Amino acid sequence: MKTTDKQGCNILVALLAEHGVKRVVLSPGSRNAPLLMAFSRTPDIQDYVVVDERTAAFMALGMSQRSGEPVALVCTSGTALLNYAPAVAEAYYQHIPLIVISADRPMEWIDQDDSQTLRQYGALSHFVKRSYNLRAELSLPMDGWYFNRCINDALLTSLSGEKGPVHINIAVSEPLTQEMDMPSVRERFVTRMPSSSIPDEHSMKLLCDEFMSARKVLVLVAFSQPDEQLSQALLRLAELPQVVVLTESIANVRGKNLIPTIDRVYSVIDKAEWEDYAPDLLITLGGSLVSRMIKAFLRQHKPKLHWCISQGDHVIDTMQSLTCHIDSQAASFLEVLSRSVFPIESDYSMLWHRKEVIATRLHDDYIAHVEWCDLKAFSLILPAIPPGTALQLSNGTTVRYAQLFKCEQVLRSDCNRGVSGIDGSTSTAAGAACVGEGMTVLITGDMSFSYDVNGLSSTYLSPRFKIIVMCNGGGGIFRFIKPTSDLPELETCFEIHRDISVEKYADLFGLCYFELNDEKSAAEVLSLFFAEKDRPAILAVHTPNVYNAEVLRGYFRRSRQ
Repeated sequence: MKTTDKQGCNILVALLAEHGVKRVVLSPGSRNAPLLMAFSRTPDIQDYVVVDERTAAFMALGMSQRSGEPVALVCTSGTALLNYAPAVAEAYYQHIPLIVISADRPMEWIDQDDSQTLRQYGALSHFVKRSYNLRAELSLPMDGWYFNRCINDALLTSLSGEKGPVHINIAVSEPLTQEMDMPSVRERFVTRMPSSSIPDEHSMKLLCDEFMSARKVLVLVAFSQPDEQLSQALLRLAELPQVVVLTESIANVRGKNLIPTIDRVYSVIDKAEWEDYAPDLLITLGGSLVSRMIKAFLRQHKPKLHWCISQGDHVIDTMQSLTCHIDSQAASFLEVLSRSVFPIESDYSMLWHRKEVIATRLHDDYIAHVEWCDLKAFSLILPAIPPGTALQLSNGTTVRYAQLFKCEQVLRSDCNRGVSGIDGSTSTAAGAACVGEGMTVLITGDMSFSYDVNGLSSTYLSPRFKIIVMCNGGGGIFRFIKPTSDLPELETCFEIHRDISVEKYADLFGLCYFELNDEKSAAEVLSLFFAEKDRPAILAVHTPNVYNAEVLRGYFRRSRQ
């Protein structure tokens, strides 16, 4: 079989396959033609062709997020690479292994007013674990060894420790489309032995002693990949009377004695009770938190001890109280810890769970008495999601509404909370749907939807992909959050006040369209929507803009009695 004559491109593709890369998202171009040839002609890596580089990058993010496997991205020279930046930044803070590959002009032509050139090497340096600058042509005896070494290093860097994206910039000289016979030599494949996943015996004893000295232990789990070992360890800890485990909706850990509705519960704790609920020892793991309430509470009521469990050399001190950074794999560490500690006399768990019961009653009562709005819609949509579904949430109010509800029937919940942008929610979910076997449901706001509507142009939209668009005037979060809610510019500079025609977009991109306007028809519409199997489907949920904010503010002011 013939492939590109650029040997570096063939080495790259061979090593990506050896390191477990099964998927690549390609964007058309001329300078990257040798890379497109090499990828499209290998049977070992499935290729997806997506024209828009921003959409392509978010789709790759969703594929890697859902599969847990590295995904490659390939673009041409020039501004194409810069369009990757939002998704690459999100991957960096979600610890998702994207392999970013950009074709470049030869180094000698950079800054020489030659077409489609800019300074590509290092362009993503703040959002990747490492950057590499290589030539596709191998002319000197050591060139092949150097190229092989760098690609092995790139893959090991991306996949080791705290995973994350890497950038491989490859200069390609003309001619670009010449062919050669596929080389039969197998490329040298480098492996890495992982470091110890838990602290040494002495360090572990000291940590266990600290744990046992605390009568109030709060474990706070932010966004994480599903991990059965982690879930089981947290469940064992949650059985202890001195331990409370709070999980966010996108933490992907569920089970008895865990509290997954942080904001619902915290909002009914009276100020006079705060000291009782403040921990002696705080243990944090996962990514950035959605809940502003719990962050503000813990910053104001600082624990004596605070452990942060994360792999990597970057110290995370979100609560301004860190006493120990535990550089370990969270599941393995907590499994050992959970089997090494024991119950002590404490009412800390009982306090939180009693408050959870009160919060649930007030929550149900409040929703029962409000008119049609976002909150009411979420109370009907989330329970209707079929079991085993993968749920994707956009940023803004969407993920915050989800924090108020239990949704234990879903397979997993994800949201781009690495940097919390609204720019690629649809494309990320579309990518996740490409690799997931079951249904993928995206719940998004109309502003987020309109920002990333080009994600619907993909030819890879799965019939198992369902999109729910909350049509509430756009930018509803700005009416709710304090910094902007009282500004005179709220309606002119923050809210978009556009009636987004979801139906027209559905018609344009060939999606099956549904519409929901009131509580009365919700059960029937949701049943038909989730039952659609022939095409990807989209549901427009229309709610009143101003009333939505009033209801949500009222929710957090509801009785604490």
